[in-house]
Amino acid sequence: MNERQIEYLIRSLGIGATYRGYRYLTYGIQLCLKDEDYLLSVSKLLYPQIAEHYCTTSYSVERDIRTVIKVCWDRGNKTLLQKIALRPLAAKPPSGEFFDILTAHLRQKSVPVI
Repeated sequence: MNERQIEYLIRSLGIGATYRGYRYLTYGIQLCLKDEDYLLSVSKLLYPQIAEHYCTTSYSVERDIRTVIKVCWDRGNKTLLQKIALRPLAAKPPSGEFFDILTAHLRQKSVPVI
């Protein structure tokens, strides 16, 4: 999956590159696309890997990703998020679910239709 496609989706959700969580989310989605096991343990596998890549702490990664999810939900394109989730979202999704929604959407887009 092309990094540009990931960034386009994130920006379409109303999350700008001015947030640290934007970079963490982009890299995290790349990792999840390569290995779905990251989605099974976001706090124990994904956040530490992102933190190591950006020379920061897992706590900082978690906080900054929560921030961009809140931005998307409160001021961003909630309609697009609802659409790509393929089901109604009654509340702001937790981080693991957010990664799952975006990863599944990007995977589905890259599968050729037969």
